[in-house]
Amino acid sequence: MGDKAVTSEYDQQQMRDFTLAVLNDLQALEAMLEGGVIESDVRRIGAEQEMFLVDDAMCPAPLADEVIAAANDPRLTTEIGRFNLEANMTPAEFGTDCLGRMERELHEVIAVVKSAGSTLGADVVLAGILPTITSRDLTAQNLSPHPRYFEINRVVSELQGGDRHIRIKGTDELQLTVHNTFIEFCNTSFQVHLQAGAPEFAGLYNWSQFLAAPVLAAAVNSPLLLHHRLWHETRIALFQHATDTRSEVHQQRRQTPRVNFGERWVDESIIEVLREDAIRFRILLTQAVEEDSMAALSAGRVPQLRAWRLHNGTIWRWNRACYGVTNGKPGMRIEARYLPAGPSVPDQMANAAFFLGLMVALPAEYGDVRKLISFDAAKNNFFNAARYGLEAGIQLRGKLWPADALIGEELLPLARQGLQYAGIDSGDIDRFLGLIGERVKIGRTGASWMLDSFAQMDPRAKPNVRVRSLTAAMKTNQESDLPLHEWPLATIPDGSDWVDNYKYVEQFMITDLFTVRPEDVLDLAAILMDWRHVRHVPVEDDSGQLIGIISHRDLLHLFTSGKIKSTDGLAVRDVMKTDVISVDRCTPTLDALQLMRDKNIGCLPVVSDGKLVGLVTAYDFLTVSSKLFEEQLKACMSRSAPSPE
Repeated sequence: MGDKAVTSEYDQQQMRDFTLAVLNDLQALEAMLEGGVIESDVRRIGAEQEMFLVDDAMCPAPLADEVIAAANDPRLTTEIGRFNLEANMTPAEFGTDCLGRMERELHEVIAVVKSAGSTLGADVVLAGILPTITSRDLTAQNLSPHPRYFEINRVVSELQGGDRHIRIKGTDELQLTVHNTFIEFCNTSFQVHLQAGAPEFAGLYNWSQFLAAPVLAAAVNSPLLLHHRLWHETRIALFQHATDTRSEVHQQRRQTPRVNFGERWVDESIIEVLREDAIRFRILLTQAVEEDSMAALSAGRVPQLRAWRLHNGTIWRWNRACYGVTNGKPGMRIEARYLPAGPSVPDQMANAAFFLGLMVALPAEYGDVRKLISFDAAKNNFFNAARYGLEAGIQLRGKLWPADALIGEELLPLARQGLQYAGIDSGDIDRFLGLIGERVKIGRTGASWMLDSFAQMDPRAKPNVRVRSLTAAMKTNQESDLPLHEWPLATIPDGSDWVDNYKYVEQFMITDLFTVRPEDVLDLAAILMDWRHVRHVPVEDDSGQLIGIISHRDLLHLFTSGKIKSTDGLAVRDVMKTDVISVDRCTPTLDALQLMRDKNIGCLPVVSDGKLVGLVTAYDFLTVSSKLFEEQLKACMSRSAPSPE
């Protein structure tokens, strides 16, 4: 968990003092690694479970603080978004029934959250990215009200120095310009920790870097963002964009982002990575310095390294080295941060078992990973896995493997050997690795399940309807504890009272628009109306700024009034209306409907910062009106129905 006790007001002297404390902590950590102080005679595992809170319409429910207060469970803590929260699992020695115990604890803590949320109208969904999130949810009101998150948002935005441009291309292409870090609300993960001793740490860290690709390929679960089909694990691209502190100049200089995979193998000690992070990345958060770590170490005490840990918590390597104190002994662990939350608790545990088994087996089988593959190839593997999941190509020993073949033929047997060597219960090995095997056998990941479900739904259904149906199916399957490979594809339920709930304009506006420019010939607008069977054509400039609108009724009026006999020589600007009534995407549907009635207009452009982002028409409102009428009729019939005798 990130330290919430941070300072939001400080001067340059306090910043210098804190920077010195970070360097002092790092010096103490290096001394502990070299002096044999770090615990080395035991391996432990742990995990952090992040989750989404949703309401009964499957939309984000910004109630994390209220749910945590109602649950009163010390394992729960906040995350950056008010509809995210995190649970810390109890660390356990790596052996016997540790995986089964972690699975049971996950079920237990999720049940605690669900119970507390039920009194507040909130429930739980495990997903890397919640399909129902919209831009309307990414606001300051949904930023967790704690100094840590305010400071991260403020400092990251200031360092970046301008608008943040996000471009991710998959089946669809998403381009966004944002002014803050709120897009990070979209991400949740299942972070697995492995404690290792100092002598083996550097080698294991290198192996964790290679293993990230095949483990992620089998675990991808985040293909949808703001209704766009992007990477199979879109979190990997999104997280880097969300917290990027690099200005345009720094990007041109190819400075490493704070969210990164790394640039090279570790040669001798993990201190190489930690030193680079300390001097490369600006400090984002500060707090009061309470300990001189070198002095504590000299006095025989175990230092907490709070300053360095706070700084390290704002550098988001996909495999991160962490420090902690357990039972009075200092320890180092590798945190695998790339795994998404979901699609089910058993599937998450299968991902963890696959990772942990390989972390034991591969160093014993192959020795030094640096002799098998270049770092650049391992890095390329990772991003291929994020983009394509089981369809990715993964390089190893000079050969390009299909990810599914590499996992099924080479890695699953080795993972089994590793878990057996660690003394894991045979039943847990069979069950968890069996789930990975079934996924690979049928080519089904959480991402492919979502994309296949999305594709087979009625294409005439609004995206809002499809993502709600998808999220509801995810929630149902998670509650049944079915593993992913047994999930039927999601469908749009008949007669649901929530699936086509159009509360805001954004939920049903048209975004695939045909528009014209003011300089275009008028005939283009007329033909566009005829060919596309539309009655309104927005007029925008090359930057997307809404300039005006042309309606079918306007053209008819021009001809029937005798004002023109031909469109020859006329441009769109000669005819368009410029006093356009518009709304923003967060306008309540009933307000927009009332506006159209009051102004007697047939369509409403939807704008954001003056830019055209969508359109709603009278035809679109027929769906809403029909739904409202059905609800009123059902309510009326319910009231008039005779009571049973």
